[in-house]
Amino acid sequence: MAKAGNKLDIIFEDEYMIACVKPYGVSVQPDNGDGEDLMTAVKNYLYDGASEEEPYLAVINRLDKPVSGIVLYAKTEEMAASLADLLQSDEMSKYYQAVVTGFMDEPEGTLTDWMIFDKKTNTSKIVTPDTKGAKKAELNYEVLDELDTDEGPISYLLIELLTERHHQIRCQLAHAGLGIWGDIKYNTKFKDKTSKSSKAKGRTKAGKGSGIGLFSTMLEFTHPVTGEEISLHREPEGEAFDIIDQMDW
Repeated sequence: MAKAGNKLDIIFEDEYMIACVKPYGVSVQPDNGDGEDLMTAVKNYLYDGASEEEPYLAVINRLDKPVSGIVLYAKTEEMAASLADLLQSDEMSKYYQAVVTGFMDEPEGTLTDWMIFDKKTNTSKIVTPDTKGAKKAELNYEVLDELDTDEGPISYLLIELLTERHHQIRCQLAHAGLGIWGDIKYNTKFKDKTSKSSKAKGRTKAGKGSGIGLFSTMLEFTHPVTGEEISLHREPEGEAFDIIDQMDW
């Protein structure tokens, strides 16, 4: 196997699983592009050179490429199946921190929508419950902070993801009128910036190397083998969260 690239940020590892922080702009597993991916880096880390066979690895929680945060991988097929069962049965709690453009009407609440995925555009959208192929999407949110900035209001949210849908958090918050900071796919404010920037510079920084204001901050579950209560936590990093830190004084 090839040598590992950037040093992994490992927050938990045992013989059954490994959890790392995925940087912005990196895929959780190999895709059709030529860019680096976290799964290959983890396999390189696990490879001991004693065998030509690649280590087994399965991604449990998937993050979009412009999103950073905790990603969990299983080291065996049995553990992959067990962790997938926890995920599907809502026995694995998934929390995100987010920076959005706008203010929420209530300090905490639940967003419940119906979504469909469009393969042609690789986007999801909110539809009526009776739409063919629509799936229920649900999340809880809590407002941690609100700030008025020169470019308009922004909010800092803690999100508990209750269902697993394609681009769910990004799509649901945008539909609620509070798109993720830097999200050029769903946040119309940043789409407009991209359009203007592309004419002058060819692209915009937001949503590229700086990532967007969405971070997988915590996973909590019971270890399928040991019975230990696992709590994986990391505070967010990135330009959007730097803005919050700088202005919240």
